[in-house]
Amino acid sequence: MALLKQIQQRYSVRSYQKRPVEKEKLETILQAARLAPSAKNIQEWRFIVVQDATTRKKLCVAANNQAFVGEAPVIIVCCSAISDYVMRCGHPAFPIDVAIAMEHMALQAVEEELGACWVGSFYEDQVKAILGIPAPVRVVELLTMGYPADAPRAKNRLPLEQIACHERWKF
Repeated sequence: MALLKQIQQRYSVRSYQKRPVEKEKLETILQAARLAPSAKNIQEWRFIVVQDATTRKKLCVAANNQAFVGEAPVIIVCCSAISDYVMRCGHPAFPIDVAIAMEHMALQAVEEELGACWVGSFYEDQVKAILGIPAPVRVVELLTMGYPADAPRAKNRLPLEQIACHERWKF
C-alpha cells in the first residue's frame, strides 16, 4: 500500500470490534515506533501495551470515562523516560519524539487493517498509578487500537493553499 493511501485511510477509530489483535501485528506496529527518528537519537519513548480487560477499564476511567478507550482491545500507553532535553529551538523534545513514534504506529496499524485513536484526555497521575509508572516518566498520550467497528468518515481538511506557502509567510 502506498503511504499516501495509508494516510488517506487513517482516521480516529472510536468503535472497535471485540476481536483481539494478533501478537505478530502488535510486534510489527511496535517495530514501526522503534524505527522512528528522535532528537539527538535519544529514543526516549517507552510503550506499555495493555490488553488486560480489567486494566483497560481502569484506564478508561483515567481517560475521562471515554467508553471507547475501555472497549479497544489494545491500549498503548506512550511514555517518555527522558523529559528534560530541550532542543535549540526552545521546545522540549519528548512530546515531539513520542508523537512521531505514535504516528508511525498509527500508520502501520492501517497497513495491518487495524485502526487507532490518539487519546489526550486523561489524568496522567491516574495512568501512572494504574500501571506503576515511576514519577520522572511522562505519559504523553494513549493510543487505542484494534479492528474498527465503525466506518471512516469524510475528512474535513483545509485546502492546501490555506495551510502552505513558499519562501515567506503569506497567510
